[in-house]
Order: sequence, then C-alpha cells, then structure tokens
Amino acid sequence: MTRPIWFVLLLKKAFPSIKILAKLTNLPLIGKIFDLLLFKEDDIIYLPKDNVIEVNQSLETPENYAIPSKILEYFIEKANYHWIMDFCICRASMKCEDYPINHGCLFLGKGVLDINPKLGKLVSKKEALEHLQKGKEAGLVNMIGRNLLDKQWLGVRDGGKLLSICFCCPCCCLWQVAPILDHKIGSKVKKIPGVKLIVNDNCIGCGKCIENVCFVNAIYIKDKKAHITEECRGCGRCVEICPNDAIDLIVENKDYINKAIKNLDRLINVKD
Repeated sequence: MTRPIWFVLLLKKAFPSIKILAKLTNLPLIGKIFDLLLFKEDDIIYLPKDNVIEVNQSLETPENYAIPSKILEYFIEKANYHWIMDFCICRASMKCEDYPINHGCLFLGKGVLDINPKLGKLVSKKEALEHLQKGKEAGLVNMIGRNLLDKQWLGVRDGGKLLSICFCCPCCCLWQVAPILDHKIGSKVKKIPGVKLIVNDNCIGCGKCIENVCFVNAIYIKDKKAHITEECRGCGRCVEICPNDAIDLIVENKDYINKAIKNLDRLINVKD
C-alpha cells in the first residue's frame, strides 16, 4: 500500500532520534521485534568506490571484474523498472550540509510501482546510470541489497521485487546506527566478499581516518598506527581520506563481482 506523504513527513521528524531506537535493539525481546518488522531477510553490501581498489596482480581481466560499480550497472541494465527518489530522507532529516540532499536512493524492480509518485519518478535505464554517475561525482558511498526497512516505509507489497541502491554519507541511517545496533542485526550489512583493507608502513597514526570517517567505528589508533577491525565493511572512505596513502583496499578474489551479483539475483527479482 502506497505510503501517504504525511507518513513520510512524520518519519523525517522522527529520524534524529534514530540512535535511541537503535540502542533498543540490544534488549533481547525488543531486538527480536525490531528484527522481525524492519530487518528480516535483509542482505545488504557496501561497495567500495572504484577509485580506491588496488587490483591484485593475479587478478585476470581486471577491466571486467575489478570495479564495484559493475554490480550496480548489471542490475540497472537487467531491471525493467527504475525509480529515483527526489530526495534522501536521511540527509533531509539531518539537514546535511556536505552532500546533496536531493540525490535520493535508486530503487529497481516491479516493487517500485507501489511507491507514492509524489516521492520521486520512474526513469529510463539511461537516467538511472546518469544518477549513479552523479552519486560518484558527489563522493557518496553505494549500498545495495534487499532492505526490509525500505519496503516498509515505502509501502511496497513484495520486498522480493525491490532492490535498494543507496547513496550514503555520514548523515545516512546505517551510518548513524551501525555501531550501536544489535550485532545480529548489524551483521546483515556486510563487506563485499573478496576485498580487504590493509594498513601499510606509511601510517604515522595521524588519526584522520577516525574523524567521522568509518561508519562502523572499525578503525582505532594504537602505538601511533591505525588498526582495522573485523567490523570493517570495506566502504573505502578511510583509503580516500588518508593523507599518507597508508591504507590499501585490495581485491583478493577475481570473482567477487560475480559472486555478489549471483547472491543478489537469488534474493531479488528485478526483471519481472
């Protein structure tokens, strides 16, 4: 059922309190309820930006397999329905000053036909690809996957026919709550398999990488050197922000693009 505009306006007003709600997920009973209503069957991956990938020398045909945006382009080309939101509800709610508020999520699949037409518009494949490019130019980080929260707030009937592609910044919802969500729920937002981040010998422990950069607080400084924990989701922002080129994001598995596509294809039908 299409959500009315008043419902969306109410969400925008409530958004600044999102961290309070996230903390409640750590209470066993409340956490189970939240998981059932807002996170059940979620499978979401953050994609590192193309420009932070350091391709392993053993990787074959890197021009076809190395860049994460190939995943997004694959689903845009495959989908019959493409929907662009007129705004980012997260950035609008937080009055974001660093990234464009009017660069909203891109949704793919037949489920978009349930979205209130006052929130955005159906677009062509070409327009969807252009939207993707604008997000890159704005410095936003992409997230892609099946997201029950989007199904619920948008009023989409079949979540199996709605693929979410978000353009994230530090104002965005998962960036706000990931470090404080119940671990079982938070683990549904994953690093793309086949990549890892390494701190190299250039690190001098300057601390730039821990200043509102990592959305899961997976970096800390110890003995004048940065350390990256297993909580890392591989978005690559720390690679970009480091003034000393001290963090490398390396592709270890040449099939990481194909594996990610196969898994998302299994979860969501964007074609029919």
